[in-house]
Amino acid sequence: MTDITSFLLDDHRHCDDLFAAVEQAVTALDWPRAGTAFANLHSAMEQHFVAEEAILFPAFEAKTGMTRGPTEVMRVEHDQMRELLSAALQSLQAKDADDYAGNAETLLIMMQQHNMKEEHVLYPMCDDHLAEQSSALLHSMGQTLSQAVGYRA
Repeated sequence: MTDITSFLLDDHRHCDDLFAAVEQAVTALDWPRAGTAFANLHSAMEQHFVAEEAILFPAFEAKTGMTRGPTEVMRVEHDQMRELLSAALQSLQAKDADDYAGNAETLLIMMQQHNMKEEHVLYPMCDDHLAEQSSALLHSMGQTLSQAVGYRA
């Protein structure tokens, strides 16, 4: 059986792959492909955030009583990444490769730092505290992730 850490780590890697696809399209100045790739990235990241914020974090908080800890930090970082995604979209719409690159670099650094905290701290804590609920949580999160545009089957 897959644990929460493995399941969400796989989704992080999926988002990383989508991020790389946008970068490749922007580098080639292939704006239609960049737009499609970005729509897939944006959708996948938003669904990932929703899966955590609406399903995983509330379950963790209910089980542990921790509402001012790691989940609060992750929500703040999700909001910061949403802002960076919005700025990156504006750059793409303006076909401004340099501006996109700046926004993308900041987003990438934030994603890497965020993912490390989740993968090495929060997700293992979730696996420890939510073991008896993990099947139901994984099913619900899988349903949410599958709503992303261009979802990988």
